[in-house]
Amino acid sequence: MQIKNATFLTSAAHESQLLTFDKPMIAVCGRSNAGKSTLINLLAGQKHLAKTSAAPGRTRLVNYFDFGEFVLADLPGYGYAAVSKQEKAAWGRILDKFFEKKQAIAHVFLLSDIRRDPSEDDVSMVTYLNYHIIPFTVLATKSDKLSRMKGKERVRAVANAYGLGADNVIAVSGLTGEGKDAVLQKIAAVCAL
Repeated sequence: MQIKNATFLTSAAHESQLLTFDKPMIAVCGRSNAGKSTLINLLAGQKHLAKTSAAPGRTRLVNYFDFGEFVLADLPGYGYAAVSKQEKAAWGRILDKFFEKKQAIAHVFLLSDIRRDPSEDDVSMVTYLNYHIIPFTVLATKSDKLSRMKGKERVRAVANAYGLGADNVIAVSGLTGEGKDAVLQKIAAVCAL
């Protein structure tokens, strides 16, 4: 699959603004600062399509991007402590409403920093996706921070922590482009269904 032109569509701040599409929608979720915006930019071949930040918790809306054959929905990161309980609750509500429309979600990419063991929130998200039978793939981000050997070891560790096979985890780097082709192959397979 080749991405020719990806564009930002709109943001949803409230559940009434959540959208459905007549083409596959792929959701990107994970902890704050896991690399969701970086992944979107990598897939788009653009540096500034999705806003990236060193500070976690910047994505506070559901942001929709048109990638031609599919739509990517960038979800707010979870697990970030430096926001109010009220704001966390609002994020939780919009995520619940987003996933309630599971028939509109073709696939989910769950991003997890390859250097860290999955958090309770990450494991809860995998449990949720399994329970609701929403297809997903774990992307182990920031793989450029590790040697190739250590990266393979961490992919196995991340897969084990989620109770998945190592082939259900793709190591990805926004810096080197590692894993981009594998992610595009997965997207092509999703779009073909």
